[in-house]
Amino acid sequence: MKRFSWEFRFAIYLIALSAVLYLIHFALYRDIHHIVFWSITDLAFLPISVLFVTLVINRLLIMREKRAMLEKLNMVIGAFFSEVGTYLLTYLSDFDPGLDKIRKKLIVTKDWSEREFLEVSKSLRNHDYEIDIKRVNLEELRSLLVGKRNFLLRLLENPNLLEHESFTELLRAAFHLTEELEKRRDFKKLPGSDIEHLAGDMKRAYVLVAKEWLDYMKYLKNNYPYLFSLAMRTNPFDETASPIVK
Repeated sequence: MKRFSWEFRFAIYLIALSAVLYLIHFALYRDIHHIVFWSITDLAFLPISVLFVTLVINRLLIMREKRAMLEKLNMVIGAFFSEVGTYLLTYLSDFDPGLDKIRKKLIVTKDWSEREFLEVSKSLRNHDYEIDIKRVNLEELRSLLVGKRNFLLRLLENPNLLEHESFTELLRAAFHLTEELEKRRDFKKLPGSDIEHLAGDMKRAYVLVAKEWLDYMKYLKNNYPYLFSLAMRTNPFDETASPIVK
């Protein structure tokens, strides 16, 4: 109500100011014809002015605001990979029996073009993402994820995530896997059906984190070369990866 009253008062002030200026003009020049002529001309241009402001300027402002929001969101994605994502991807991919089929394709370099990113993205969509859960140390994975639970929860609370559906889905999958592992006391006594269920949860997280990782690498290459350099040197798919610059 207060906002409406402020806007209403402001509109009245503007109308009154316009009336005063018209009266001053008439008092000085006594030319009502000139006042009426330019008033009608201004009114005729008003729809075009409204169109320009609402459709052009407003759209430019929205685009600028959206770019700023996406920039902040990519900072969140970067924090995720620094804290959890890269290690999770490295850990899960180590138990993927079919990884060698696509490993070489995932060695991202500074010379990659948009086309190469697109081709590798297609390869990832066609990959099976199997997890040999018998080789997975579930207690170790639980310890990793439970230790990052509060961090994941804070990321999920970020309102900007509404603009990035795929990353939101990744966070949900990682958080769900964390909860599933946390609820189990003794992994050695789990029945085969439950082990299969956990394998499905890990596969879901693996699929999503691999896709998001490639998109993030592309973003870094196009926007932050120095961050991209470190990401290349710590590539989870590169068996010879090292943060040491050689």
